[in-house]
Amino acid sequence: RAEAYPIFAQQNYANPREANGRIVCANCHLAQKPVEIEVPQAVLPNTVFEAVIKIPYDQQITQVLGNGKKGGLNVGAVLILPEGFSLAPTDRISEELKNKVGNVFYQPYSNDKSNILVVGPLPGKKYSEMVVPLLSPDPAKSKSASYLKYPIYFGANRGRGQVYPDGSKSNNTIYNASTPGKVVKIEKVGKKGNFEITIEKTNGEQVVDKIPAGPDLAISEGDTLQADQPLTNNPNGTQPAACLQTRSLAQLCCAAACRGPVGTMGLRTKPTVLCAALPKASLLLQTLRAVANLRFAAASRSKQARGL
Repeated sequence: RAEAYPIFAQQNYANPREANGRIVCANCHLAQKPVEIEVPQAVLPNTVFEAVIKIPYDQQITQVLGNGKKGGLNVGAVLILPEGFSLAPTDRISEELKNKVGNVFYQPYSNDKSNILVVGPLPGKKYSEMVVPLLSPDPAKSKSASYLKYPIYFGANRGRGQVYPDGSKSNNTIYNASTPGKVVKIEKVGKKGNFEITIEKTNGEQVVDKIPAGPDLAISEGDTLQADQPLTNNPNGTQPAACLQTRSLAQLCCAAACRGPVGTMGLRTKPTVLCAALPKASLLLQTLRAVANLRFAAASRSKQARGL
C-alpha cells in the first residue's frame, strides 16, 4: 500500500501551517505538484456550503511501496479554514450534498482546532477530487466572527513521502554515497531486495552504505565514486528540460516563483489568492515580447534624442 498519512502531521505539529505559510506535510513530501480548490465567492452566516478540492496527477503513475514493490498512489489533504468555520454537522447536510461527499471521512486536526480538517489516506484513483461540507459562523452569535473576506488554505499530497517525521529516509527517494572511493562489493541482503554497498576509501578503510528495497542501483562493482554521488536512481522520476536563460525571463520567473505554489506537496489559497500558479507558456511568451518591444521602443527614443 502507498500511504499518505496526515496523522504524521497531527502527531508532530500543533499547527499544520508554519509562519512562512508552508504546510508541514512538505517536511516529508519533497516533490511539488499543484492542487486546486473551489469555494463560493461569498456565503451567508450560519450556512452550509461546499468546497471542492482537487488533487490532480497522472493516474497511470506507480510508485515504490514500503516493501519495495510498485503500487498506486494514495492521497491525503489538510484544509485550513478561518476561525469559526467548521465541518458541517451531519444533521445540517442535505441529501444532495451527502451524495456528493460520499463515504469520505473528514476529521478535525485536533480537539482545539475544529477549523482545520484532515482527510486520508484514500485511493488516489477514486478520490483525486472530493467535496467537503462546511459551515460558516454566525457573527450575531460569535463575537470573533465578522463580515470579512477570509483566506482558506488547502494542502495535499499524493503518495508516500521521501522523509519520515524522525528525519530518516524512506525508500521513496534517492540514495547517495556517504564517502568517495571504489565500489568493491555489492551484496543483496534478505529476501526483500535490500543492498549493502561496500566502498573502499583511498586509505584502505571500507564503508558500507545500506540501500532499502525499492530504488534501482545506478552503480556497479569497480566503479569509482565521488562523495554524494547517487548510488540509486530517483524512484520519483526525473524529466530533462531545457531552460532559455535571459535577463527578462529570469526576472519574470523570479517574480512568478515568489507567488507560485508553496511547499512541496501542493498549496492553494482561496478566496484571497496568495499563491498564483506560474503563467502559462503562451502568456509568458506574450509578456516577453511585450518587454522586448518596450526595450526596443526605449532604445529607439534614446537614439532619436541623441540625433542618431
